[in-house]
Amino acid sequence: MKEIVIDISNEGEIQIETRGFKGKSCITEARFLKDVLGKETAKTLTPTYWQEDNVTVKKHLPLCG
Repeated sequence: MKEIVIDISNEGEIQIETRGFKGKSCITEARFLKDVLGKETAKTLTPTYWQEDNVTVKKHLPLCG
């Protein structure tokens, strides 16, 4: 399940976390929040950012026999 979690601290700092996304789609899906909320001060990329969003499985077909 894909989620975008928004955490607002008592000091007013806003933290956005995406869950369930793979690849760069997390950045694309959360961009509208960044545009509305203003300047980004830090970004932490998780290991899922570096994973492929759509993995294509290649099947080898026998040519002979």
